[in-house]
Amino acid sequence: MNARIFADTNIFIYAHLQNKNDPRCPKAAELVRVLPLTISNQVVHEYYSVMLKNKASDALIQANIKTMLWHCDVFCLNLETLVCAFDMRERYRFSWWDSLIVASALETECEQLYTEDMQHGQVIENRLCIINPFLDSVS
Repeated sequence: MNARIFADTNIFIYAHLQNKNDPRCPKAAELVRVLPLTISNQVVHEYYSVMLKNKASDALIQANIKTMLWHCDVFCLNLETLVCAFDMRERYRFSWWDSLIVASALETECEQLYTEDMQHGQVIENRLCIINPFLDSVS
């Protein structure tokens, strides 16, 4: 049985930007194409915002989000997520947004969190391992 993987927003941003000069883009595109991923509604919100800042059209953003919603397990933040995020922020000193991502990954019982925003290899609560899938892609 494969480990459940939670994907942070940056995985989808790189996958959809298609910047041929950035080695993270093809790696991210491969990840979202072949892995079963879990995301939260926070990831969708952040994705929309970042893609708009990168001058993507609404039509492209919405088409990509529909694909994400169709192919990923989507978790909606709730009161328990917020309480867990408060604890993650206090205990690990993550940013608020990273605390929400970690809390969502924990709540969905994922064993891995793919992100470039936190410390690679860090284990949270003895059950969630932070993985930077781009370490071998970037020099």
